[in-house]
Amino acid sequence: MPLVERAQQLTPESLLRVSIVVATLTIGLKALAWWVTGSVGLLSDAMESIVNLASAAFALLMVRIAARPADKDHPYGHHKAEYFSSGFEGMLIIVAAIGIIWAAVRRMLDPQEIHDVGLGISLSVLSSALNGGLAWLMFQSARAHRSIALEGDARHLLTDVWTSAGVVLGVGLVAFTGWHWLDPAVAIAVALNILREGTHLMWRSSQGLMDCALEQDVLDEIRKTLAQFEHSTIRFDHLSSRRSGKRRFVDLHMHMPASWTLGRAAAVRASVEQALMSAVPGLRATIQLLPSDVEAHFDDHEDPI
Repeated sequence: MPLVERAQQLTPESLLRVSIVVATLTIGLKALAWWVTGSVGLLSDAMESIVNLASAAFALLMVRIAARPADKDHPYGHHKAEYFSSGFEGMLIIVAAIGIIWAAVRRMLDPQEIHDVGLGISLSVLSSALNGGLAWLMFQSARAHRSIALEGDARHLLTDVWTSAGVVLGVGLVAFTGWHWLDPAVAIAVALNILREGTHLMWRSSQGLMDCALEQDVLDEIRKTLAQFEHSTIRFDHLSSRRSGKRRFVDLHMHMPASWTLGRAAAVRASVEQALMSAVPGLRATIQLLPSDVEAHFDDHEDPI
């Protein structure tokens, strides 16, 4: 079995458990790298790993909640819980970025020599390899399971890899040139980059909580499926959609001759719903039946009720 398919079979919950273990290991490695070198850049890298640990733990909790079945109080399920995880992770990334900038500015005002650069860089590279491999696995599984919580954690880990790469470059340049101001300067540049990533995660989370429409490629697949049923006696309109975690919802009207029996109309509707749910995994379709000569109006400025 190809490696990608194996990665896609891993569940979000299992990968988040691994993420907690990896985050704990990388905190130890990066803290040791900072302790032996005294580099503020490596300190900022270790601070972000602490955020990774908190984010992974919260994401695991939200994934468990999202997996709960629908109940009386939540008839549409708990899938939106994953958006809270993504938003929380984005917020933590922003907090970490601010902390890194604060530490870097202090070091820039008071530059200090760094030590044992080779050992510090080696420890940082090892932790980056762990994070990079785990991020790749998470991205594959997130696509297969449509988990925004897992995707958010994967993006955070990938950001951590880039952070470490920038820090290693900065520490190496300091050792090569003797320009101690490069260490905090690189830390600030890395902080600005992860600040951008944190803002992006919070934006995506907010869009999910506000019932953002389905992706354009998914809508195209829905319209393609509906086209298979359209002819002179059947037409579709007023299509609307929304996302809720890994679940997808679509509502539309299906017009047909008023002379059709209810049984015949319901049978056609059932065929359309089945075709839609087969074409788009995780889709829940709701179709309202209307006679061909009846139009529903949703554009009135005033509610008639």
